[in-house]
Order: sequence, then C-alpha cells, then structure tokens
Amino acid sequence: MLTAAQRDLIKATVPLLETGGEALTSHFYRLMLSESEAVRPLFNQAHQAKGDQPRALANAVLMYAKNIDRLEALGPLVGQIVHKHVALQVLPEHYPIVGHYLLRSIREVLGPEIATDAIIDAWGAAYQMLADILIGAEESVYSATANAPGGWRGARSFRVADKVAESSEITSFHLVPADGGPVVDFQPGQYIGMRLVLDGNEVRRNYSLSGSANGSSYRISVKREPKGVVSNHLHDNVQVGDTLELFAPAGDFTLADGQRPVVLISGGVGITPTLPMLDKALADGRPVHFIHCARNGQAHAFGAYLAQKQAEHPQLRSYTCYSEPLPGDRADAEGLLSGELLEQWLPAERDLDAYFLGPKPFMAQVKQLLRQAGVPDAQSRYEFFGPAAALEA
Repeated sequence: MLTAAQRDLIKATVPLLETGGEALTSHFYRLMLSESEAVRPLFNQAHQAKGDQPRALANAVLMYAKNIDRLEALGPLVGQIVHKHVALQVLPEHYPIVGHYLLRSIREVLGPEIATDAIIDAWGAAYQMLADILIGAEESVYSATANAPGGWRGARSFRVADKVAESSEITSFHLVPADGGPVVDFQPGQYIGMRLVLDGNEVRRNYSLSGSANGSSYRISVKREPKGVVSNHLHDNVQVGDTLELFAPAGDFTLADGQRPVVLISGGVGITPTLPMLDKALADGRPVHFIHCARNGQAHAFGAYLAQKQAEHPQLRSYTCYSEPLPGDRADAEGLLSGELLEQWLPAERDLDAYFLGPKPFMAQVKQLLRQAGVPDAQSRYEFFGPAAALEA
C-alpha cells in the first residue's frame, strides 16, 4: 500500500524524471537485457537501438509519477500497455524482474544522495501498485480470450496456408491453426503476437491483422525492413506449409461503432490494420474516405483490392498519393500529403471519425493537418506499431 508520504516522495522526483528520465530508462534496459534472459524476448532490440523504447518508458514513468494521486488521468495509456503486454504474453512472473532492475537503475543513476532508502522504498511501493493493476487487467484479457469461441491462452501453432506478395516490400501470410480448430474473432485494428526462435534466440513481435475476422484463419502483411531480423526471416525463409507460434489477438486501437463518416489515412505498411476497419465500416453502411500514401506504385500494397471495393461500394472514396512516383504510375496526387489535399479529400462535414497509421513523421504531420482541417482531437485516433509516444509536430 502506497502511503501519503511515499506519494509525496514520488511526486518530488518528477523534476528529475523530466530532465533525466531517458538516461535512467536507457541504463535500466542495458542492465536488464544484458543480465536477464527471462524478459529479453519481450523487447524488440531495434527499438532499443533507435532509442524508442527508453523514450517510451521514460514518458510512461513520468506520466505515472505526475498522476500518482489520480491514475484515471493516465487515460488510454494503461489500456495500450495492457494490450501490448497481452500480445507479447507478459506474465506475472516477469514483473518482479522488471521491478528489481528499475529500482537498481534508480539507485545507480541518481546516486545514493538522491536515491535514498526512502525514495527507493516509495518507488518500490509505487511499482508494485502499478504491477498489480496491470497484472489484474491482463489476466482479465487473457481469461476472456481463452474462454471465447476459438480462443486460447499462450502460444498456438498455425500453418502458413498461403504466402502472397502484395508489393515490392510487403508480403501477406495466411495462417490457419495446425489443430484444425476455429480461431477467436478480433476487432478491426487489432494485432497478434508471434514467437520465433532465430539462431537460438527467442524473439517476439506484434503484427497487425490485415484481413477481416472469419473464424477460421488470420492474415498478416509484413513489410521487409532493411535490418529487420524477423521481417527478413519471414520474407526469405518462411514458406507455405511451415508453422508459426501465435498469441491471441489484442489491441485497443479499434474501429468505434457509430454512424459518422470514417476517414482512414495510412502511409506505407500502415495500411494493414485499416483494411479490416474498411470492411467493417462498409458493412455498417458508413461513408468511408480512404487515403493511402506510398512511395510509388511498386511499393503500393492492396491497390487492386481498394479499386474493387470502390467499384462495389458507392459510399467509398479512395485516394492515393505517391511521394516518389515511377514512370507510368497513376495516383491522385504526387509529393507529400498536404493540407490542401486533405481539404479536397475529407468529407465536407468534419464531424467524422479519423484513424491514421504510418511512419512517425507521417503520423505527426497527419495529426496536425487533421486538427487544422477542423477534425476534433477526440475523433482523431492513431496507434504506433512501435512503442507508444506523443505525436506532436
């Protein structure tokens, strides 16, 4: 139980976290990932190398400390963490390991004069309080998914039923359960977790589900990243008939029910979760404006699928923008997405639900452009494929 005095000590560390939180969390990750094999597979090493994961954790720790008296102010942050943990199968036994290295890092980075025994005890109590919240919330998701029709807990083997090149850099994998049973439904926008062993090392990744729920199979569409250990393995080595271990779908970035027009804006492989969203919105009879940005026609995935959907559904408007078009490419615009283009492509009425995904700079720009176009912030939704972070241009 966190005492009033301990809460005051946590709040007193906020200035230190604001100036040195990333140094603290970088030290924390270096220690933990070099010493603990038990939690190493839960973390994407590419995010470590780019600094995304330490920045994300520093922001989360800071927000937690600032709102230690009113955790409800954290808003969607807790839900995002819970779903990412579920997709990677974070379990109760992982929390004491993380807590040990977090407290050790606070002591080592801040030094004994600042990180007194009282400060360490306060942060230990605060961490345990947060761990209990997350463990309880995660167990609720695990249990609900396991008890749902076609659901399961832990890893389940799936066979690659088909492998389809969608563009020069994106390939789809159609996955069916090896046990021949049904699969749990999912909400448009959710993702699955995957566990692999590569060169003797266990790795885990999340991939958005790019096909609509059908009760029998899943589809993911993976972009080949230049230095992506898992993406290159999937592209080069995984073939039809191979098996992969999957964790059940998770994620709280989902299409909200309603009757407002839906705007789906994607850049590159960010198109993948918008496809089930598109199917659901069209099935509900909602007007949809689908805007996709790609480098060129070769990199543009699912173009034929979108053209077919537009021919079948008069309430769908589909637009493409190529930043580096090739000779012979056909797009509605060239260059980068701009405010002028959005003015042309958005519905005239700005009371709409907008969802956007793509590379971080693209998303920062889209968020700003939607705000300038008059779309309410509360109706402008996004999610990172990597660690959560604020998107402010």
